[in-house]
Amino acid sequence: MSIKTQENSQQQPKLWHCYNSRSLRVLWAMEELGINYTLETMPFPPRYTVDSYKELNSLGTVPYFVDGDIQMTESVAICHYLGEKYLGEKHQDDNAVPALALSVTEADYGNYLNWLYHSDATLTFPQTLVLRYREFSAPDCQQGQTADDYEKWFAARLTRLNEHLSTHDYLCADRFTMADIAIGFSLHLATLLKLEQHFSPPVADYLARLKQRPAFQRAQALGKEFDPFIRT
Repeated sequence: MSIKTQENSQQQPKLWHCYNSRSLRVLWAMEELGINYTLETMPFPPRYTVDSYKELNSLGTVPYFVDGDIQMTESVAICHYLGEKYLGEKHQDDNAVPALALSVTEADYGNYLNWLYHSDATLTFPQTLVLRYREFSAPDCQQGQTADDYEKWFAARLTRLNEHLSTHDYLCADRFTMADIAIGFSLHLATLLKLEQHFSPPVADYLARLKQRPAFQRAQALGKEFDPFIRT
């Protein structure tokens, strides 16, 4: 199957993206930053649906991100990279790029890094097993108990987030950062997997606020024709 390209300059960052996958973190981050980029949208999983993709990215996963000589495949690391690269810079029309990263001198820097990496290692990982064994396996290969066990794992791992958001609007520094993008995707994925019953009311409210951001809505609209959650 072919891929769909949204072209810009070859000198700009380029992202290979599948709808509602981890690459949404990166796309959302670039929209928040207001930077120009080139986007390739593909059906999921691209290692099976796009013949040439593994020649480009031998892992066959998304995101795949290129910025000059930099090649990256981890969504949270790319968000970390973008936040630091554009911290304090200016973009089109000489407008300041939003400070989506924390500097090492800020008091909440350690918490910022922890929430960034908590998003994938702690919150997204168990959901990938639910996704595999409940959603994407053939009916005769589904492993209901495995999916149920990892749903319980995910629910237990929400504890720290539930506690934190009971007293905070954002994850760190009292402002929206890349950490909110990273965690926000994890929560968005949970709603696609019908796991939102495990959210506390503050977590549900937090996700609703994040999804009202114009940058999220722009990012979420791109590649929708390849939505893997639409059954045909």
